[in-house]
Amino acid sequence: MMDTFENTLAFAQQCDQSDELNCYQQQFLFPKHKGQPVIYFTGNSLGLQPKIAQDYVNEVMQTWADYAVDGHFHTENPWWSYHERLASPVAKIVGALPEEITVMNTLTVNLHLLMVSFYKPTVQRFKIICEEKAFPSDQYMLNSQFRFHGFDPKEALIEVKKRAGETFWRTEDILQTIETHKNELALVFIGGVNYYNGQVFDMKTITEAGHKAGAFVGWDLAHAAGNIKLNLHDWGVDFAAWCSYKYMNSGPGNASGVFVHQKYLGKKDISRFEGWWGHDKPTRFLMEPEFIPMPNADAWQLSNASILSLAPYLASLQLFEKAGMDALIEKSKNLTAYLEFILKQTHDYQTFFELITPEERGCQLSLLIKKNGRKVFAYLSQNGVVTDWREPGVIRLAPTPFYCSFEQMFRFGEIFRAAVKEIG
Repeated sequence: MMDTFENTLAFAQQCDQSDELNCYQQQFLFPKHKGQPVIYFTGNSLGLQPKIAQDYVNEVMQTWADYAVDGHFHTENPWWSYHERLASPVAKIVGALPEEITVMNTLTVNLHLLMVSFYKPTVQRFKIICEEKAFPSDQYMLNSQFRFHGFDPKEALIEVKKRAGETFWRTEDILQTIETHKNELALVFIGGVNYYNGQVFDMKTITEAGHKAGAFVGWDLAHAAGNIKLNLHDWGVDFAAWCSYKYMNSGPGNASGVFVHQKYLGKKDISRFEGWWGHDKPTRFLMEPEFIPMPNADAWQLSNASILSLAPYLASLQLFEKAGMDALIEKSKNLTAYLEFILKQTHDYQTFFELITPEERGCQLSLLIKKNGRKVFAYLSQNGVVTDWREPGVIRLAPTPFYCSFEQMFRFGEIFRAAVKEIG
């Protein structure tokens, strides 16, 4: 990681010239502001479109036109096995074995399906630990699971809170909460990277503690997959799921990735909702009444895959394969650190904003704007900077390494300081 920075255009441009990944910026399509590409900080909400995505979608459309139903079997990339092409590249991104990965449905749908296997409450063990104010969809999912199983969410959900006056969670508080409730704990389920403040949780340590307490441990990796270093297999995580439209640039609302640890694969007696695409592939079209699970995570599949959704996801994964997660993470660290440096060049910045993202982070900085936050957000938008607003006063900035540059960080600093001067 870089040791020193300079708040100059020449320094930023030199960093870009030395950046082996800088060429990837040209592989994405940017919205325009006054004829120029925007500075795009919302890859943690929706990633930009890879230019090659259109080709992958067009291939599927052409196959449909040329082959119709025979596209399932009699083409170069048959649809009935299309999803299998994603397993290996996704596995590299999340630190898994290819057989532990499947791609299907959308995120919250998959979390509900995984809860069938990994939330098995009893009279004694029925509680779930999560972080305070988890992403709303996770909260809704958990509460509906409690009600489905006959439990009161107010009694069954244990939320780990931040300490008074702090903007982040402490690992020791999570571990203490696990220890306190170990005899009634069924599941630990946390967002691996918090969507609001960008904090990366110590997944390895928390997973170990959850297992020691006799609970399953799962992770929502919506803001982690494609963003930070993950080693799901080696950490012994039981299950995880993530969307693909944020850091993995697969397109709005696109297919979700699922991880199920190897130790649960190939079992017929595991609790699981089942459908025909999870049935043993060689005998699937014999239409036999007894379900024989696939030997890998595909056993959790229900229906045949949405090929038009998978096509742009596969296109983006090809870019990940070429760039490599290690290189992306290294650039992410440098780019995010430079953005922080640039922000702190703002005169008397501490009176204007508070950085609520801790050092344990991916490529996100969350700024709590102390006054006129909405006006700052609007000013940035009106000057070609796309950021994300979260109540009550947070602007989220995600300098995604695939398509953000050091020069953009420098130019953003100029726009941000202009906003402070005009509004602050």
